[in-house]
Amino acid sequence: MGPRIGYLGQDHSLGFHLHSHSLAGCPTGPVSEEPQMPDKDIKAMMGTEDTPGGKASPDPQDSRPSVFHSIKVFVLCHSLLQLAQLMISGYLKGSISTVEKRFGLSSQTSGLLAAFNEVGNTALIVFVSYFGSRVHRPRLIGCGAILVALAGLLMALPHFISEPYHFDNTSPADMPQDSEASLCLPSTSARAPASSNSSCSSHTQAQHLVTVGIMFTAQTVLGVGGVPIQPFGISYIDDFAHNSNSPLYLGILFAVTMLGPGMAYGLGGLMLRLYVDINRMPEGGINLTSKDPRWVGAWWLGFLISAGVVALAAVPYFFFPREMPKEKHELRFRRRVLAVSASPVSKSEDSSSEQSTEASPEKKAGLAQIAPNLTVVQFIKVFPRVLLRTLRHPIFLLVVLSQVCTSSMVAGMATFLPKFLERQFSVTASFANLLIGCVTIPLAIMGIVTGGFLVKRLRLGPMRCSILCLLGMLFCLLLSLPLFFMGCSTHHIAGIIHQPGAQPGLERFPGCMEPCSCPSDDFNPVCEPSSRVEYLTPCHAGCTSRMVQDALGKSQVFYTNCSCVAGGSPVLAGSCDSACSHLVLPFMILVGLGATLASVTHTPSFMLILRGVKKEDKTLAVGIQFMLQRVLAWMPSPVIHGTAIDTTCVHWAQSCGRRAVCRYYDNDLLRNRFIGLQFFFKTSSLACFALILAILRQQNKEEGTKATVSSPGLQQQLLASGREKKPEESRV
Repeated sequence: MGPRIGYLGQDHSLGFHLHSHSLAGCPTGPVSEEPQMPDKDIKAMMGTEDTPGGKASPDPQDSRPSVFHSIKVFVLCHSLLQLAQLMISGYLKGSISTVEKRFGLSSQTSGLLAAFNEVGNTALIVFVSYFGSRVHRPRLIGCGAILVALAGLLMALPHFISEPYHFDNTSPADMPQDSEASLCLPSTSARAPASSNSSCSSHTQAQHLVTVGIMFTAQTVLGVGGVPIQPFGISYIDDFAHNSNSPLYLGILFAVTMLGPGMAYGLGGLMLRLYVDINRMPEGGINLTSKDPRWVGAWWLGFLISAGVVALAAVPYFFFPREMPKEKHELRFRRRVLAVSASPVSKSEDSSSEQSTEASPEKKAGLAQIAPNLTVVQFIKVFPRVLLRTLRHPIFLLVVLSQVCTSSMVAGMATFLPKFLERQFSVTASFANLLIGCVTIPLAIMGIVTGGFLVKRLRLGPMRCSILCLLGMLFCLLLSLPLFFMGCSTHHIAGIIHQPGAQPGLERFPGCMEPCSCPSDDFNPVCEPSSRVEYLTPCHAGCTSRMVQDALGKSQVFYTNCSCVAGGSPVLAGSCDSACSHLVLPFMILVGLGATLASVTHTPSFMLILRGVKKEDKTLAVGIQFMLQRVLAWMPSPVIHGTAIDTTCVHWAQSCGRRAVCRYYDNDLLRNRFIGLQFFFKTSSLACFALILAILRQQNKEEGTKATVSSPGLQQQLLASGREKKPEESRV
């Protein structure tokens, strides 16, 4: 199946939400094998089969077949649509730190925002199996895509209704930002900028609530719009594609879809290089670079681009028919491959499988099959009973728990790994996105493909699938151990991180800057390169003058005459770089290899679910697995990771008397708690796979003992028959 980010078990995006198709018809489940010809025959007799115009379908001999009556065209369109959908849902994760700085959000709030699209999706996805056969699936997919595009526009709306970004709070609105207002000035001349706090009016606070509310609403609409896209699209392909071509089409669909998260991070890497107010730049320009901690990139531009792509991809769905002729021919190159690789064993397996599939429709009685005959109230009453019956399977429950743990790890990593790289290794937001999009996502996709290849090539049974999952998660866990030691402590920040165990506070600033009357809410960091001491502003360093030096086509800002710096040496504008910047590539390689090993477990764990429940419950079991992953992993995990990150903050920015974005973290705590959460989820998943292996071995032993108990009578009969035949054989 397909991925979300990293593990590809979901989102995602992820996740990827590729398991949801099983609610409406999975090629491995029983629903997809049920013929739909009687409905089409009735419609053909009545002349009322739906067409793009909603009229009766004309005689095929009287008109050329439309391009929209080809399942191959539908596969192409759906691949592009799911690719664009995952771009727009994954783009927020790549720009999460930028959104925090722009609107003053904590990591807990941003984590809740990133997970909020799961709320609308989870609330409605259960009814997919109910409405699956009652609606015009292509048109409903198109409507869902329009909602997704609308959500992208809503996400970008706060940029246009908000005031321009002011990165220097001490500069009045009519003065150039990053001016001399942040210097150490006498008390009488420095009090005027302090009146900027008067801007914290009720209108400003209301505007902040409106912008945040719009983003949460957009995420909800994004989740609702994504409900019909994947399940209806996959069931539509499986219904009208040739039985031999359906797995190939779904494989192409998943392969193209898995590129979505990588493209989302790549788009974020490009957009965040541009300044946020690129459409309304101040007359004097700005003196910021992308390495400045106050830099905010054009986060909104990526949402507009993604929304436009989704809107274009939605257009063809309004021209596809409700039902199209079943594909009659197998693909030529597929027939050649099968002709070369055909063997008597495979033929016998195919014949036996065909016989089983022909006989299976008579025995089917799952919820997905009876759902079309139920009312909404009856469907809601039946669903909990079938849910409890499915959850009583120990293998199914443990596999779902292991996937919940893995998805929780992926959700936290996908949401906050860019921010972690920015803080831990002093890289820009755009470079962090490019690293993830070019290293982690491709390696995770490789893991998905490798796991599926091993299951198919080695024909792994449940026991060997559990062993493969156990080994993959074990090595993933071992690769995460070095990550605890790949990083540096936070450098010395004057007045905040000075003595171990001391509480941070403005009262601990050196006395040399007391005559400067520095504003407490200003943030314009400067670095003293020789001692690697960072100051919140030039004023806190006691600097009284500013100079700009041009070298190699780049301008470097210096602050001089600094009374709080040893020797009065000049300080550089911007934060001090991390001493561990060279470790970012080894860190990402280990993260990517861990993602590969975790993704290897995806296909074998999915096979454990399919082979661990009854045939009539397979479709619903996969749907329940998908729903539980959303409720237990993709919704709470970003909030849990964001809360853990907030506990490592040592200096918060204040906005209108409330706690806004965090400016400085304790890097050691940040690394230990972020990687520690990942380690916890990996350990839990490993424990679940170990229990699965133990249960399977116990079941095999019980089956062996039952066989030995029942074998003595059979052996006596064989011996008796053998004694009777010996005289006859001797005579012959």
